[in-house]
Amino acid sequence: MATIKKSNQGQQIKHQPKLFTYTWKGIARDGKRLTGEITAITSTEVRAQLKKQGISPKIVRKKSQGLFSNDKKIIAMDIAICTRQIATMLAAGVPLVTTLELLARGHEKPKMRTLLSNIVNDVQSGIPLSDALKVHREYFDDLYVDLVAAGEHSGSLDEVFDRIALYKEKSEALKSKIKKAMFYPAAVCIVAVAVTALLLIFVVPQFEEIFNGFGAELPAFTRFILTISEVLQSIWYMILAGLIMAVWLFRRAYKQSQILRDNMDRILLKTIIIGPILDKAAIARFARTLATTFAAGVPIIEGLESAAGASGNAVYKKAINNVRTEVMTGLQMNMALKSSGYSPTYWYKWS
Repeated sequence: MATIKKSNQGQQIKHQPKLFTYTWKGIARDGKRLTGEITAITSTEVRAQLKKQGISPKIVRKKSQGLFSNDKKIIAMDIAICTRQIATMLAAGVPLVTTLELLARGHEKPKMRTLLSNIVNDVQSGIPLSDALKVHREYFDDLYVDLVAAGEHSGSLDEVFDRIALYKEKSEALKSKIKKAMFYPAAVCIVAVAVTALLLIFVVPQFEEIFNGFGAELPAFTRFILTISEVLQSIWYMILAGLIMAVWLFRRAYKQSQILRDNMDRILLKTIIIGPILDKAAIARFARTLATTFAAGVPIIEGLESAAGASGNAVYKKAINNVRTEVMTGLQMNMALKSSGYSPTYWYKWS
């Protein structure tokens, strides 16, 4: 039996049973053999759908999810592309439910088909689209849901989805640029460490034999390098295991500790090369989010709250929240930007 959950607005949101992907083989009315895939709850439902299409089902099997199956994880780009498709179809006059059904049937990823099918079921049962999206927080963040809710209230879902799609596309493009910009310094550091380790383990020992043949006392720095080489040769596997463990522990602590994440954000902003890149990225996300919410009719106070979360950096989040507080008290936004806890040069240009 499907479970019922109360939404923030007091409406009842029904969670539909889990959908599965089934492969089938059947025979059409003209005798032609057909095969395909259908997303449904049970195999009985699959057979019923095929009979409605004039296909006599012979074999219906639940698709196995092996190690190398194509049931891939839903990524941000999938949501961005789906949003653009929804915007295009709504602008063309296709009804919302029909749009979602077509996308649910035609998507190549089974998980996306399942996600869209669940949303379709919720919308068909009378639940607003924004509430149906709210159930799937891991794919649709607060900004996405709030913009859709604003579009529902204003009756301009097609325009709102167009703005969301543009926002998502530019966000993914920005994310790609950041990764490309940070790839070079990261690659240089990794290669430098690898080359240094190889030299100490394989090359320096060859010179040690030559140095020993001199019969003279070696300089302190040379003896230091030889000592490091000997240590790496004897316990390199322990050092490698320790580094892997340290990275794993750091990642685990980073996910669990908000204080550590905030401190890392502050440190990275002060780092050469990486800092300016992250600084400009946070500004771009802030400006784009605020522009999108403002264009969609979201009040400036709520827009600043969304922009703070979308900035992706604890320093900017705190500064934007300070701006929001000042604006709520009646201060002009340009003055609030200047008096915020963190005021980069870009903010002064807007003032």
